[in-house]
Amino acid sequence: MTTSLAERFRDRLPLTDSTPVVSLGEGSTPLLEAPRLSERLGVELWLKWEGSNPTGSFKDRGMTVAVAKAVEEGATAVVCASTGNTAASAATYAARAGLTAVILMPAGAVARGKIAQAQAVGARLFEVQGPFEGALDAARELGRRGSHALVNSLNPYRLEGQKTAAFEIVEQLGAVPDMLALPYGGGGNTRAYALGFEQSGDSLPRLLAGEASERAFTMATAIRIAEPAHREQAEEAIGRSGGAIVPLADEEILAAWRDLARLEGVFCEPSSAAGLAALARERPEPGARVVCVITGHGLKDPETAARLTTPPAAVPPDPDVIAEATS
Repeated sequence: MTTSLAERFRDRLPLTDSTPVVSLGEGSTPLLEAPRLSERLGVELWLKWEGSNPTGSFKDRGMTVAVAKAVEEGATAVVCASTGNTAASAATYAARAGLTAVILMPAGAVARGKIAQAQAVGARLFEVQGPFEGALDAARELGRRGSHALVNSLNPYRLEGQKTAAFEIVEQLGAVPDMLALPYGGGGNTRAYALGFEQSGDSLPRLLAGEASERAFTMATAIRIAEPAHREQAEEAIGRSGGAIVPLADEEILAAWRDLARLEGVFCEPSSAAGLAALARERPEPGARVVCVITGHGLKDPETAARLTTPPAAVPPDPDVIAEATS
Protein backbone atom coordinates (compact mmCIF):
# COMPACT_ATOMS: atom_id res chain seq x y z
CA MET A 1 0.00 0.00 0.00
CA THR A 2 1.35 3.44 -0.99
CA THR A 3 1.47 6.22 1.60
CA SER A 4 0.06 9.44 0.18
CA LEU A 5 2.04 12.65 0.19
CA ALA A 6 -0.55 14.24 2.50
CA GLU A 7 -0.27 11.41 5.02
CA ARG A 8 3.51 11.36 4.89
CA PHE A 9 3.95 15.08 5.54
CA ARG A 10 0.68 15.84 7.35
CA ASP A 11 2.44 17.57 10.26
CA ARG A 12 4.02 20.06 7.83
CA LEU A 13 0.97 20.73 5.65
CA PRO A 14 -2.13 22.91 6.27
CA LEU A 15 -4.43 19.92 6.76
CA THR A 16 -7.12 19.35 9.37
CA ASP A 17 -8.91 16.28 10.65
CA SER A 18 -11.64 17.11 8.11
CA THR A 19 -9.33 17.26 5.09
CA PRO A 20 -9.91 14.21 2.89
CA VAL A 21 -7.05 12.35 1.24
CA VAL A 22 -7.23 12.75 -2.55
CA SER A 23 -4.26 10.74 -3.71
CA LEU A 24 -2.90 8.75 -6.64
CA GLY A 25 0.43 7.93 -4.99
CA GLU A 26 2.21 11.20 -5.70
CA GLY A 27 5.56 12.19 -4.21
CA SER A 28 8.41 9.96 -3.01
CA THR A 29 10.05 10.48 -6.41
CA PRO A 30 13.57 9.13 -6.99
CA LEU A 31 16.77 11.12 -6.72
CA LEU A 32 18.91 9.71 -9.51
CA GLU A 33 22.68 9.86 -9.65
CA ALA A 34 23.94 11.32 -12.94
CA PRO A 35 27.51 10.00 -13.33
CA ARG A 36 28.18 11.02 -16.94
CA LEU A 37 26.84 14.54 -16.55
CA SER A 38 28.64 14.83 -13.21
CA GLU A 39 31.93 14.07 -14.94
CA ARG A 40 31.22 16.53 -17.72
CA LEU A 41 30.26 19.36 -15.35
CA GLY A 42 32.80 18.59 -12.65
CA VAL A 43 30.18 18.33 -9.91
CA GLU A 44 28.22 15.72 -7.96
CA LEU A 45 24.96 15.89 -9.88
CA TRP A 46 21.64 14.36 -8.85
CA LEU A 47 18.36 14.42 -10.77
CA LYS A 48 15.09 14.83 -8.85
CA TRP A 49 12.88 12.87 -11.25
CA GLU A 50 9.43 14.41 -10.91
CA GLY A 51 8.25 12.77 -14.12
CA SER A 52 7.51 9.68 -12.03
CA ASN A 53 4.51 11.39 -10.39
CA PRO A 54 1.07 9.97 -11.36
CA THR A 55 0.33 12.40 -14.20
CA GLY A 56 3.99 12.72 -15.16
CA SER A 57 4.88 16.07 -13.61
CA PHE A 58 5.66 17.83 -10.34
CA LYS A 59 2.23 19.50 -10.39
CA ASP A 60 0.69 16.48 -8.65
CA ARG A 61 2.40 17.41 -5.38
CA GLY A 62 0.46 20.64 -5.09
CA MET A 63 -2.72 19.38 -6.68
CA THR A 64 -3.30 16.62 -4.13
CA VAL A 65 -3.41 19.29 -1.40
CA ALA A 66 -5.32 21.93 -3.38
CA VAL A 67 -8.06 19.55 -4.49
CA ALA A 68 -8.37 17.99 -1.04
CA LYS A 69 -8.85 21.44 0.50
CA ALA A 70 -11.37 22.33 -2.22
CA VAL A 71 -13.42 19.27 -1.26
CA GLU A 72 -13.11 20.15 2.43
CA GLU A 73 -14.37 23.67 1.71
CA GLY A 74 -17.40 22.40 -0.20
CA ALA A 75 -16.36 23.03 -3.82
CA THR A 76 -18.07 21.09 -6.60
CA ALA A 77 -15.75 22.29 -9.39
CA VAL A 78 -12.18 23.43 -9.92
CA VAL A 79 -10.76 25.78 -12.54
CA CYS A 80 -7.27 26.51 -13.78
CA ALA A 81 -5.42 28.20 -16.60
CA SER A 82 -2.64 26.06 -17.94
CA THR A 83 0.09 25.57 -20.50
CA GLY A 84 -0.44 21.84 -19.98
CA ASN A 85 0.89 20.13 -16.86
CA THR A 86 -1.44 21.92 -14.47
CA ALA A 87 -4.34 21.00 -16.76
CA ALA A 88 -3.50 17.30 -16.70
CA SER A 89 -2.98 17.28 -12.94
CA ALA A 90 -6.05 19.36 -12.04
CA ALA A 91 -8.28 17.27 -14.28
CA THR A 92 -6.95 14.00 -12.88
CA TYR A 93 -7.20 14.91 -9.21
CA ALA A 94 -10.63 16.47 -9.74
CA ALA A 95 -11.80 13.17 -11.27
CA ARG A 96 -10.34 11.31 -8.31
CA ALA A 97 -12.32 13.56 -5.95
CA GLY A 98 -15.55 13.52 -7.96
CA LEU A 99 -15.34 17.19 -8.94
CA THR A 100 -15.84 18.90 -12.30
CA ALA A 101 -12.65 20.37 -13.81
CA VAL A 102 -12.71 23.42 -16.08
CA ILE A 103 -9.45 23.94 -17.96
CA LEU A 104 -8.59 27.20 -19.76
CA MET A 105 -5.70 26.89 -22.22
CA PRO A 106 -4.03 29.53 -24.39
CA ALA A 107 -4.98 28.53 -27.94
CA GLY A 108 -2.28 26.61 -29.79
CA ALA A 109 0.19 26.71 -26.90
CA VAL A 110 -0.29 23.33 -25.18
CA ALA A 111 1.40 20.04 -26.07
CA ARG A 112 -0.98 17.40 -27.37
CA GLY A 113 -0.05 14.79 -24.76
CA LYS A 114 -1.18 17.06 -21.94
CA ILE A 115 -4.48 17.88 -23.61
CA ALA A 116 -5.12 14.15 -24.09
CA GLN A 117 -4.61 13.49 -20.37
CA ALA A 118 -7.17 16.11 -19.38
CA GLN A 119 -9.64 14.91 -22.02
CA ALA A 120 -9.33 11.29 -20.94
CA VAL A 121 -10.42 12.00 -17.37
CA GLY A 122 -13.43 14.06 -18.42
CA ALA A 123 -12.37 17.67 -17.93
CA ARG A 124 -14.12 20.48 -19.76
CA LEU A 125 -11.43 22.12 -21.92
CA PHE A 126 -11.58 25.58 -23.45
CA GLU A 127 -9.03 27.23 -25.75
CA VAL A 128 -8.78 30.91 -24.85
CA GLN A 129 -7.64 33.37 -27.49
CA GLY A 130 -4.44 35.22 -26.65
CA PRO A 131 -1.58 34.46 -24.26
CA PHE A 132 -1.59 32.53 -20.99
CA GLU A 133 -2.16 35.65 -18.90
CA GLY A 134 -5.63 36.18 -20.37
CA ALA A 135 -6.64 32.62 -19.53
CA LEU A 136 -5.31 33.08 -16.00
CA ASP A 137 -7.28 36.30 -15.52
CA ALA A 138 -10.47 34.50 -16.53
CA ALA A 139 -9.73 31.59 -14.19
CA ARG A 140 -9.07 33.97 -11.30
CA GLU A 141 -12.38 35.72 -11.89
CA LEU A 142 -14.27 32.42 -11.82
CA GLY A 143 -12.48 31.63 -8.57
CA ARG A 144 -13.46 34.99 -7.06
CA ARG A 145 -17.12 34.38 -7.92
CA GLY A 146 -17.13 31.31 -5.72
CA SER A 147 -18.46 28.98 -8.38
CA HIS A 148 -15.12 27.23 -8.87
CA ALA A 149 -12.06 26.64 -6.70
CA LEU A 150 -8.98 28.12 -8.41
CA VAL A 151 -6.18 25.53 -8.41
CA ASN A 152 -3.42 27.45 -10.18
CA SER A 153 -0.28 28.03 -8.13
CA LEU A 154 -1.87 31.28 -6.90
CA ASN A 155 -3.75 28.91 -4.62
CA PRO A 156 -1.44 28.73 -1.57
CA TYR A 157 -2.22 25.06 -1.02
CA ARG A 158 -0.46 24.28 -4.30
CA LEU A 159 2.84 25.65 -3.04
CA GLU A 160 2.38 23.86 0.28
CA GLY A 161 2.21 20.55 -1.53
CA GLN A 162 5.07 21.34 -3.87
CA LYS A 163 7.43 22.25 -1.02
CA THR A 164 7.50 18.56 -0.05
CA ALA A 165 10.00 17.89 -2.84
CA ALA A 166 12.55 19.88 -0.84
CA PHE A 167 11.81 17.76 2.24
CA GLU A 168 12.44 14.62 0.19
CA ILE A 169 15.73 15.91 -1.21
CA VAL A 170 17.04 16.60 2.30
CA GLU A 171 15.97 13.10 3.37
CA GLN A 172 17.52 11.47 0.31
CA LEU A 173 20.84 13.32 0.43
CA GLY A 174 21.02 13.63 4.20
CA ALA A 175 21.67 17.36 3.78
CA VAL A 176 20.74 20.41 1.73
CA PRO A 177 22.56 20.45 -1.64
CA ASP A 178 24.95 23.26 -2.49
CA MET A 179 22.80 24.22 -5.48
CA LEU A 180 19.33 23.49 -6.83
CA ALA A 181 18.73 24.04 -10.55
CA LEU A 182 15.23 24.08 -12.01
CA PRO A 183 13.10 25.53 -14.82
CA TYR A 184 11.57 28.97 -14.30
CA GLY A 185 8.12 29.44 -15.80
CA GLY A 186 5.57 30.99 -13.48
CA GLY A 187 7.96 30.94 -10.52
CA GLY A 188 5.68 29.00 -8.16
CA ASN A 189 7.94 25.97 -7.98
CA THR A 190 10.95 28.13 -7.15
CA ARG A 191 8.97 29.66 -4.28
CA ALA A 192 7.86 26.23 -3.11
CA TYR A 193 11.40 24.80 -3.01
CA ALA A 194 12.66 27.82 -1.08
CA LEU A 195 9.82 27.40 1.41
CA GLY A 196 10.50 23.70 1.80
CA PHE A 197 14.23 24.03 2.36
CA GLU A 198 13.71 26.81 4.89
CA GLN A 199 11.09 24.80 6.75
CA SER A 200 13.36 21.77 6.83
CA GLY A 201 15.48 23.76 9.30
CA ASP A 202 18.50 23.95 7.06
CA SER A 203 20.11 26.59 4.90
CA LEU A 204 18.78 27.57 1.49
CA PRO A 205 20.81 26.16 -1.42
CA ARG A 206 21.81 28.45 -4.24
CA LEU A 207 18.85 28.53 -6.59
CA LEU A 208 19.63 28.50 -10.30
CA ALA A 209 16.55 29.15 -12.43
CA GLY A 210 16.62 28.53 -16.17
CA GLU A 211 14.10 30.56 -18.16
CA ALA A 212 13.48 30.86 -21.89
CA SER A 213 15.01 34.08 -23.18
CA GLU A 214 11.98 34.38 -25.50
CA ARG A 215 9.36 33.49 -22.91
CA ALA A 216 6.30 34.13 -25.05
CA PHE A 217 7.54 32.11 -28.04
CA THR A 218 9.73 29.29 -26.70
CA MET A 219 9.20 25.76 -27.98
CA ALA A 220 9.44 24.69 -24.30
CA THR A 221 5.68 25.05 -23.88
CA ALA A 222 5.51 24.34 -20.14
CA ILE A 223 7.49 27.53 -19.43
CA ARG A 224 5.91 29.62 -22.18
CA ILE A 225 4.69 32.25 -19.70
CA ALA A 226 5.45 35.85 -20.59
CA GLU A 227 4.56 37.29 -17.17
CA PRO A 228 5.41 34.98 -14.25
CA ALA A 229 2.68 35.14 -11.60
CA HIS A 230 5.27 34.65 -8.83
CA ARG A 231 8.04 36.78 -10.29
CA GLU A 232 8.62 39.05 -7.29
CA GLN A 233 8.66 36.30 -4.65
CA ALA A 234 10.61 33.81 -6.78
CA GLU A 235 13.29 36.31 -7.72
CA GLU A 236 13.54 37.49 -4.11
CA ALA A 237 14.22 33.89 -3.03
CA ILE A 238 16.77 33.43 -5.81
CA GLY A 239 18.56 36.62 -4.78
CA ARG A 240 18.50 35.70 -1.10
CA SER A 241 20.06 32.31 -1.92
CA GLY A 242 22.92 33.87 -3.84
CA GLY A 243 21.62 32.20 -6.98
CA ALA A 244 20.84 33.47 -10.46
CA ILE A 245 18.27 33.54 -13.25
CA VAL A 246 19.72 32.28 -16.52
CA PRO A 247 18.00 33.27 -19.81
CA LEU A 248 18.34 30.43 -22.30
CA ALA A 249 17.97 30.10 -26.04
CA ASP A 250 15.79 27.22 -27.18
CA GLU A 251 18.89 25.58 -28.66
CA GLU A 252 20.48 25.43 -25.20
CA ILE A 253 17.37 23.86 -23.67
CA LEU A 254 17.22 21.27 -26.44
CA ALA A 255 20.91 20.43 -26.06
CA ALA A 256 20.34 19.74 -22.35
CA TRP A 257 17.23 17.71 -23.19
CA ARG A 258 19.28 15.49 -25.51
CA ASP A 259 22.05 15.10 -22.93
CA LEU A 260 19.62 13.95 -20.24
CA ALA A 261 18.19 11.32 -22.57
CA ARG A 262 21.38 10.10 -24.24
CA LEU A 263 23.83 10.32 -21.35
CA GLU A 264 21.57 9.41 -18.42
CA GLY A 265 18.53 7.71 -19.97
CA VAL A 266 16.10 10.30 -18.57
CA PHE A 267 13.42 11.21 -21.12
CA CYS A 268 11.81 14.50 -20.11
CA GLU A 269 9.81 17.17 -21.88
CA PRO A 270 12.07 19.94 -23.24
CA SER A 271 11.13 22.57 -20.64
CA SER A 272 12.21 20.18 -17.88
CA ALA A 273 15.79 20.41 -19.13
CA ALA A 274 16.02 24.16 -18.51
CA GLY A 275 17.68 23.66 -15.12
CA LEU A 276 20.42 21.53 -16.64
CA ALA A 277 20.87 24.06 -19.43
CA ALA A 278 21.32 26.77 -16.80
CA LEU A 279 23.96 24.61 -15.07
CA ALA A 280 25.85 24.20 -18.33
CA ARG A 281 26.04 27.99 -18.61
CA GLU A 282 26.60 28.94 -14.96
CA ARG A 283 29.02 26.31 -13.72
CA PRO A 284 29.00 25.80 -9.93
CA GLU A 285 32.17 25.31 -7.90
CA PRO A 286 34.05 22.11 -8.84
CA GLY A 287 32.86 19.21 -6.70
CA ALA A 288 29.68 20.97 -5.59
CA ARG A 289 26.69 18.81 -4.76
CA VAL A 290 23.95 19.86 -7.17
CA VAL A 291 20.34 18.73 -7.58
CA CYS A 292 18.66 19.36 -10.90
CA VAL A 293 14.86 19.18 -10.84
CA ILE A 294 13.46 17.36 -13.88
CA THR A 295 9.86 18.52 -13.77
CA GLY A 296 7.96 16.49 -16.39
CA HIS A 297 8.04 13.25 -18.39
CA GLY A 298 8.93 13.24 -22.08
CA LEU A 299 5.63 11.57 -22.98
CA LYS A 300 3.99 14.89 -22.14
CA ASP A 301 5.23 16.18 -25.51
CA PRO A 302 5.86 13.25 -27.87
CA GLU A 303 5.47 15.42 -30.97
CA THR A 304 8.58 17.40 -30.09
CA ALA A 305 10.56 14.23 -29.40
CA ALA A 306 9.53 12.77 -32.76
CA ARG A 307 10.37 15.99 -34.58
CA LEU A 308 13.84 16.34 -33.08
CA THR A 309 15.08 12.75 -33.34
CA THR A 310 15.99 10.39 -36.17
CA PRO A 311 13.00 8.45 -37.51
CA PRO A 312 13.11 4.62 -37.65
CA ALA A 313 14.90 3.12 -40.64
CA ALA A 314 12.98 0.68 -42.86
CA VAL A 315 14.69 -2.71 -43.30
CA PRO A 316 13.64 -6.19 -44.44
CA PRO A 317 13.41 -8.99 -41.82
CA ASP A 318 16.97 -10.03 -42.66
CA PRO A 319 19.48 -10.24 -39.74
CA ASP A 320 22.44 -9.62 -42.08
CA VAL A 321 20.93 -6.43 -43.44
CA ILE A 322 20.04 -5.26 -39.94
CA ALA A 323 23.55 -6.06 -38.63
CA GLU A 324 25.10 -4.13 -41.52
CA ALA A 325 22.79 -1.16 -40.89
CA THR A 326 23.87 -0.99 -37.25
CA SER A 327 27.61 -1.18 -37.92
